[in-house]
Amino acid sequence: MEILRGFQFELLCCAAKMTSTKPDRTAWFKGGTASCQETLASGAHAYRMVLLGAPGVGKGTQAELISERLGPCQLSTGDVFRAAKTLDPSERTPALSAALEYMKRGELVPDETVIGIVRERPNCLRCPAGFLLDGFPRTVQQAEALAKMLGDLGVNLDAVLSYDLPIDQIVSRLSGRRTCGGCKAVYHVATKPPKVVDVCDQCGGKLILREDDRPEAIRVRMEAYAKSTAPLAEYYRQRGLLISIAANGSPEEIYRRTAVALAAR
Repeated sequence: MEILRGFQFELLCCAAKMTSTKPDRTAWFKGGTASCQETLASGAHAYRMVLLGAPGVGKGTQAELISERLGPCQLSTGDVFRAAKTLDPSERTPALSAALEYMKRGELVPDETVIGIVRERPNCLRCPAGFLLDGFPRTVQQAEALAKMLGDLGVNLDAVLSYDLPIDQIVSRLSGRRTCGGCKAVYHVATKPPKVVDVCDQCGGKLILREDDRPEAIRVRMEAYAKSTAPLAEYYRQRGLLISIAANGSPEEIYRRTAVALAAR
C-alpha cells in the first residue's frame, strides 16, 4: 500500500511535466448549454474538489498549480462575476443578471442567486477533466445545494481542500502589500519589493498601503471569515471530505503537501 501511495504521489508531483495548456473555462463563463471540451490523459483521475481558505493564504496560487498539473477546470464564481460585467445584457443568464443587480446596489448576493449561477452551469460540474470550485460553496446552504446538484448529475466530490495559516502570518502577508496609486500594480515589501522604495517599477507612481490592508482591518476580516466558514468546514469534516493543509512555506511546498494528502486518500 505504501509503495502504491508513493507512486501516486510522484505522479501528482510530476504531473506538471505532462500538462502543456491550461484548461479552457469558456463553458464556465458562458453557462447554459455550453460544454467543456477538456479531456484527461489515459488512466488519469478526474479530481472534483472544493477549495477553502482565507484571503492571504495563497489559495489562488494553489488553485492555478492544481489546475495546471492535475487537469481540473478552476471554477471561480468571482471570475464569473467579473466576466459578466463585460457581457452584453442579452448574453447574461437570469441568475447572473440578478447577481449583478445586487452588486450594483452594494448588497450581498443571496445564497439562492449564487446557487442559481452554479446550477446554470451543469456541464462544468460533469467536465471529463474534473473541477476545482473556488468561492463556492461559502455557506452550509450552498454546500447542501451543491451536494444535490452533484447527486442529480451522478458526480461525487473527492475532497475539500482547506488551506490554513495562523492569523498573525496572514496579517504579515497582507499588511506588506503595496499598491500603485496610478496603474494599480501590486508589490510586497518582503517578497516582491519595487526597485525603488515606495515607487512603482511600471509607471513611477507612488505605492500606498490600502486601508483594507492595514493590520487592524485584516484582523477584523479574518475573524469574520473564520466565524462564517467554521460551520461549512464542519459540514465537510463530518462527511469525511475535509483535508486541512498548512499554507506556510513556498507555493511548491504547499502544493507538495496537497499532493501527499490527495495521494493518501
